[in-house]
Amino acid sequence: MYCPNCGNQIPDGAKFCPGCGASTDGRYGYNTPSYGEDSGSIGWAFLGFFFPIVGLILYLVWRNEKPRSAKRAGTGALVAVILYVVLFVLYIVIFVVALSSLTTSLNELARTASLL
Repeated sequence: MYCPNCGNQIPDGAKFCPGCGASTDGRYGYNTPSYGEDSGSIGWAFLGFFFPIVGLILYLVWRNEKPRSAKRAGTGALVAVILYVVLFVLYIVIFVVALSSLTTSLNELARTASLL
């Protein structure tokens, strides 16, 4: 078993890491990767941003095994979804304003044509 904080090997059944004092919480078992394998690379955030469904899946799969990488992938996916919603609302507002302006212009053109 390895410490989720510092990566040192922990004796079986230990509640705290002898190296750094972090709690093991009983969440980490024999298959827990060492510290070096869960680097939490920014690449996972970019992957989650450009492919939000992949970021969500990686978050759900890795949240206990690779918490740093899972957090990066999930954060990237969350930022992407929020950005997509904001852009969608902005596009709707622009569309409504443009449609209103077009309707006003067509009404003025129809009035002008009827006066001639």
